[in-house]
Amino acid sequence: MDLYQMIETARKTGKVDKGTNEVTKAIERGQAKMVVVAEDTAPKEITQHLAALCKEKGIPCETVDSKKKLGIAAGISISTASVAVIDAGKAEIQSDKKKK
Repeated sequence: MDLYQMIETARKTGKVDKGTNEVTKAIERGQAKMVVVAEDTAPKEITQHLAALCKEKGIPCETVDSKKKLGIAAGISISTASVAVIDAGKAEIQSDKKKK
């Protein structure tokens, strides 16, 4: 299961927060189980703080190639720079960093 499918499953069976502001709040509150950031976000400053916040809180942070596809997976018709999985539901959170 790729990250897009995992987010879509989490959205349908659990809960996800969309957008950098909501994702930042979810990380700070300790609600996020995983964060996914789009690499094609411009300017990069919009999302660059998320990786450091996730590391500080011990939350897996992954990247995907497209903010448009990330928005679709999150169930919105517009692009999104980042998504936080709050409740994975039936999705299995898979972090590449945990596999290494």
